[in-house]
Order: sequence, then C-alpha cells, then structure tokens
Amino acid sequence: MTSQEQLTQFTVDEGGQRLDLFVVAAIPTLSRTEVQRLIKAGLVTVNGQTAKSSYQLSAGEAVSVSMLSVQTQPTLAEDIPLDVLYEDDDLVAINKPCGLVVHPAIGNESGTLVNAALMRWPDMCRVTGEERAGIVHRLDKDTSGVIVMAKTPDALKSLQTQFHDRLVYKRYIALVEGIPEQPSGIIEAPIGRNPKNRRRMAVVQDGREAVTRYDITETFEDCALISVEIKTGRTHQIRVHMGWLGHPVVADAIYGRKTSVVECPRLFLHAAELQVTSPSTGERLHFESQLPSELQAVLKKLRQIPIYNEEHLDDE
Repeated sequence: MTSQEQLTQFTVDEGGQRLDLFVVAAIPTLSRTEVQRLIKAGLVTVNGQTAKSSYQLSAGEAVSVSMLSVQTQPTLAEDIPLDVLYEDDDLVAINKPCGLVVHPAIGNESGTLVNAALMRWPDMCRVTGEERAGIVHRLDKDTSGVIVMAKTPDALKSLQTQFHDRLVYKRYIALVEGIPEQPSGIIEAPIGRNPKNRRRMAVVQDGREAVTRYDITETFEDCALISVEIKTGRTHQIRVHMGWLGHPVVADAIYGRKTSVVECPRLFLHAAELQVTSPSTGERLHFESQLPSELQAVLKKLRQIPIYNEEHLDDE
C-alpha cells in the first residue's frame, strides 16, 4: 500500500461561492461528494483554517486542498498506443479515441489513458499521483477528441486555474436528432444529479451553472450537425443540454432515445478543438482533432440520402 500527499492552493477571485462548489470547479477531477469528504476530514482550509462545505467565500481568500491518495495496488504503466497532437516541457495534447477511459476507477482499473501516459511519461506520476497522473480535465469514455495532460506540478496548477477561470476555449462537433428550431442558440440551464437516478445528470433548479452555445453547420432529413462551444465543463454537459432541448446527441444510450433516427456505431460527440495558454511562455496553444473515420462515414452516408424539399415538389 502506498500513499502520496498533494497540496493544491487557490486564491478566490469572486466572493459569494460555497467552499465545496469552489473546490469542485477548481479541481475538475474531484466529484462534489469527494470534495465534501475532504472538507469533513479537515483537508480543505480557508486562510489556513478548516471550514464547512457551506462556507461562503470572500474575494482574496486562500483555499488549500490536501489530498492523501491511498492505493492498495499501484497504477501500472501499460503499453497502449497514443495519438499525440502536441508536446512540450509543460503539457501534452492527446487525441483520445472513443472507448478509452481517462483514469482508473472501479470497473476500469487498467487500460486507461493514465496507464498509457505512465508508460510514455513516467515522471507524470509526480504531478497528481499515479492514479490520476497529469489529469487536468476529462472526456467521457465514449467521447473522442482533444484532451490535455500536465507534465509538471506548476503546469497542472496553471491549467487548472485556466479551466476554473473559463479561459480555455473548447469546441465540440455533435450530430443531434431532429433539427433545432433556431440555427444557433445559447443554452443556460443548471446541471446537477438527476433526483430520480443519481447516476445520471439532468437540468435541475439547484444545479451548477452550465452554458452551452451551438451553431448548426449542416442539416439532414432527421438530424443536424452542430458545432458546440462550452464555457463551463459540467459532467455530460452537451449531452444533457441537447437532450433537454429535445435534440439528443445521436447514439446517446443515456440521454437519447431508445431507437436512434440515424444508424451510428458510437456516440456522435467529438472534442474537435481546444485552446489553452502555455504555463511557461504565455503563448496561446491551439489543438485540433479531425472527426474520426467512423463518424465521417456516418456523415458520408447521410449526404448521399436526398432531402425531400420544396424543390422536389416543383419538379413533379
């Protein structure tokens, strides 16, 4: 059994936030339940003093989070191929395939992105501990596309701050069922645990702020291709918001319909573009990932299906 302590510190920019919600936003790899456990255990302090989860923070206060990671089995380095888009001394950008889990958890103790990263960058275990080596943010197992990992503790802190302060640009490509009434729109609806099924997320009144912008880029008879930008990074945000709007992502087994209007081998959601600022140079770094071949094949098939419209009526 091994243990490793990690101390992360933040300065509160805007007051009025609950302590637990602030920490969840600051450290996306932690769930709210995990954060509340840390607070209860006295591992989260405000200006050096312990506080309750409901404590209302003030601007300028210093929040410190101490996490003691205890493992019964070490996370092993595994020789899993990775598509590396970019790498420097601070970070690495990876094109994550659909089906690859980001970090080990119950039921997915191996074969994850972290296992692969530890093989290629062994020192990454010193950033956040072996089980979450270098992880800054997450993508769902069934979502493909760009994800960044930190290679140093300083880079981790910088990137976490950028995500928390909404300084990261994130754009996704999705195919949704039906055609949204508006060609573009902004969805502002809070997201939290579904009260009827805690394993799912939902739009709920007391949820956390979530903002999604979409633009239709192409339409078909029964579906639409959209470009999606998210300012916040809530769990399953795009899938929840589009489902709530009445246009779930194609092949979404959790938030979609039982029978999809389009034949698709996987969830049609891809993290196409990510922009962050280099922790060392301040340069804006821009990463892009092309739509995977299996999703391109779905679009190719749709484009070959004629759309029955008014022009066809005039020809008859």
